[in-house]
Amino acid sequence: MTTQRPRYQAPGRFTRMFLNPLVAGLTRLGLPLAGSAVLGVRGRSSGEVRTVPVNPLPFDGRRYLVAARGETQWVRNLRVAGEAELTVGRRTERVRATELTGSPEAVPVLREYLRRWAWEVGAFFDGVDAKSSDEELAAAAPRHPIFVLS
Repeated sequence: MTTQRPRYQAPGRFTRMFLNPLVAGLTRLGLPLAGSAVLGVRGRSSGEVRTVPVNPLPFDGRRYLVAARGETQWVRNLRVAGEAELTVGRRTERVRATELTGSPEAVPVLREYLRRWAWEVGAFFDGVDAKSSDEELAAAAPRHPIFVLS
């Protein structure tokens, strides 16, 4: 089995300049799109809080964050900080995050994430979808960091 190296699929200009700010703005107003929240995590170099819209996944009594685009800046920052804030409307919640790297728990989480949001993020998963085999999902998991929130 060959382990693929994590990668980062940068958002295009339209997503960076229009879509992410729109989703984050609506979420801050209390109008989350498809269950979105604004993740605020302290930058590992600057120490400043950086924000990005995310889709927290409630699954099997826990909540998860899946990095559809791979090794994003928020992933790198969250690994270092270990904690973040999730905001929807006026409600901000402080959460701790633990990465599930190499965990068997990653496969069902990834399957559920793709079942719910493939319409939005499916293009980043190289043909893997919610109906893929456990082996295919396990092979894709290292390219898409997953964090359990508590």
